[in-house]
Amino acid sequence: MSQHLVIMAGGVGSRFWPMSTPARPKQFIDVLGCGRTLLQLTLERFKGVCETKNTWVVTSAAYAELVHEQLPEVPVSHILQEPCRRNTAPCIAYVSWRIKSSDPKANIVVTPSDHVVMNTAEFQRVINSALNFTAETDAIVTLGMKPTRPETGYGYIQADLSAACARNLEIYQVDSFREKPDVKTAQRYISQKNFFWNSGLFVFRVSTIINALRIYAPEISEIFEGLLPIYGTDKEQETINQRFPECPSISIDYAVMEKAEEIYVFPADFGWSDLGTWGSLREQSPRDVQGNAAIGPDIRLYDSSDCIIHATDERRVVVQGLHGYIVAEKDNTLLICRLADEQLIRQFAEE
Repeated sequence: MSQHLVIMAGGVGSRFWPMSTPARPKQFIDVLGCGRTLLQLTLERFKGVCETKNTWVVTSAAYAELVHEQLPEVPVSHILQEPCRRNTAPCIAYVSWRIKSSDPKANIVVTPSDHVVMNTAEFQRVINSALNFTAETDAIVTLGMKPTRPETGYGYIQADLSAACARNLEIYQVDSFREKPDVKTAQRYISQKNFFWNSGLFVFRVSTIINALRIYAPEISEIFEGLLPIYGTDKEQETINQRFPECPSISIDYAVMEKAEEIYVFPADFGWSDLGTWGSLREQSPRDVQGNAAIGPDIRLYDSSDCIIHATDERRVVVQGLHGYIVAEKDNTLLICRLADEQLIRQFAEE
């Protein structure tokens, strides 16, 4: 059974403005200052797990050239272009039927393109273990991250830890999916020990996800099932441009995961973050004794604490007397904002 990697890279946003913009969202930028974009790091961590020839990227038509530029090793025919945004269920449906048209026995791992993993070896162990499990079952496996704090920015997965699966003692049945909680609810989740952050990483056989979509999201499945004759032909993009907008905008969690029975969670701990905010980037970056994270060639801080400084294009940056601030520079734009007020950044980017 061949293993395929699907990278979802269609997200837009400006939470990392001025670094990220609608023309170049965060998955296409070097957020960590390591010389590689988040998209490139995503592909790298799957080396040895899935062959590049079996890698697929689903993205917006506006970003297809960026994907090809940053991942030239991925076949151009495997960069699938969405004509409009319709959330993750239509995204996964499209690529699943596309893979089925050429490899009906495929085993698939689906990942977002803008997450960070610190322990690649453990990540690969978990992914390989999950792929082995789905190869032998009709299960859908989602990876649940062991929480380290009462985070309100993530959804949660409630697991039934009373009994592990006989085929894999690290995998458990999902009891429920929970929306992003308030602080009090998040604290309760943490104390109960059977709640995990929803990573948005999924593993399944192509036949399993297609059958689930047929049952639980027929309005989506009927569209892509009917396009089987055109996948891989010169008519594919034109037809997708016509039919894809007919899909409802719905997440795979709502469309399938919260309804299906054979849904399992693999609790894992490999230094994961979805880097949704400047604050989360600070948490994932090396920090000095004052809690400052500095990303750039020459950043010097004095009498400052709990700051995130990102200035990779500047020769030297000196910061004095700031506490709990974001300082970021890109393309002749400078942002100085309190970390506590970073929800305002989207507003700044739109002005």
